Amino acid sequence: MSRLLTGTPGVGKSTLGKEVASISGLKYINKRNPMMAMMTSDCPILDEDRVVDEEGGVIVDYHGCDFFPKRWFHIVFALRTDTNVLYERLETRGYNRKTLTDNIQCEIFQVLYEEATTSHKEEIVHQLPSNKPEELENNNVDQILKLIEQWIKDHNS
Repeated sequence: MSRLLTGTPGVGKSTLGKEVASISGLKYINKRNPMMAMMTSDCPILDEDRVVDEEGGVIVDYHGCDFFPKRWFHIVFALRTDTNVLYERLETRGYNRKTLTDNIQCEIFQVLYEEATTSHKEEIVHQLPSNKPEELENNNVDQILKLIEQWIKDHNS
């Protein structure tokens, strides 16, 4: 079983993905992972065979999802962050003005959430708020683990 965490840069995909992986035993994959082959520095691609064949499942952290085959992911989590919070996070990372503006607009217009719902069956896409550490620790991790558990029950009977 493979899961995808998607959302605008700065919404907390890496933090959440690592936390879920540490609790669940899933393999965490992001663009800095060896399962990502780099065609160029700006064009990471996922090693399909390694992702699909990974025993026990994976959680993939990537900002987009429309280029991944639908069959790869059983559940998609789209993280959303209030733009004021997102702005502060991206500014702290030292993003330049244009990149900051582009990412804020992406979040305002729900570009990556809409991409997720048009690229995958709507019933497997779950939108999660990611504004405060408490949402990560108390809500999102638990919600993801429950949805994974339910998916396993539904598909192992």
